[in-house]
Amino acid sequence: QVQLVESGGGLVQTGESLRLSCAASERFFSFSSMGWYRQAPGKQRELVATITVFGSTNYADSVKGRFTISRDTSKNTVYLQMNSLTPEDTAVYYCAAFRRGSDYWGQGTQVTVSS
Repeated sequence: QVQLVESGGGLVQTGESLRLSCAASERFFSFSSMGWYRQAPGKQRELVATITVFGSTNYADSVKGRFTISRDTSKNTVYLQMNSLTPEDTAVYYCAAFRRGSDYWGQGTQVTVSS
């Protein structure tokens, strides 16, 4: 069973940065892509950023230019560098991995941005 363990969430002020990490229990290249999603209170879960096995990235318009997704394949870990955070970025952030029609999710990590 695939396990995804997130870390790096916390409480920061507007304009500050955080880096989230997601460590997978299986090799990165066993997935077609991995990514980050978030869910704010009262809202649906939404895409933040994804990275494919080929290194292609995709970002939500709301985070383009502020967030960067990256990977360390030797550690089977995906990162999300978040800069210039605003209160609108407050949410539970989930790591996800996808392959062959299956999807796997981490337990989530809380990111809170105070004004």
